[in-house]
Order: sequence, then C-alpha cells, then structure tokens
Amino acid sequence: MRDNKSVPDENPTTPPPLAPEDYYFENGLMVFTAAYHLKRGYCCGSGCRHCPYSGKEDKAGPGEPEPA
Repeated sequence: MRDNKSVPDENPTTPPPLAPEDYYFENGLMVFTAAYHLKRGYCCGSGCRHCPYSGKEDKAGPGEPEPA
C-alpha cells in the first residue's frame, strides 16, 4: 500500500520562483521582464509589455532587444 503523505504535493503548472531580474515595479505595479517570460516558456495572451512571444510588429521577438 502506498503512503500518499510521503509523496510531495507538486503542481506542474506552478511557475518558477521569481528572481530579481524577472520583474520590476512601476507606479506600484509589478512588471515582468522578457527574462521571466522566457523562463516561463509561453505567452499567456495578456499583452505583457516585455513579452518575447508577441507577434505584434512593435514588440521585440525572442532574443531581440526591446524597442527604445
């Protein structure tokens, strides 16, 4: 018989822990950087400012710097 209490409760959709390079605060709001989005590995579809997965022309693609 398997003891379920010894098995860690892991959720595969839990994002990685935040590192200092993953975000900054602007006007009291947390803004995720492209580094965080690349770590997460997909676009959430919320129109994030630094999303490297965006297909919009005004956004940078993966590995490209953000426009000034």
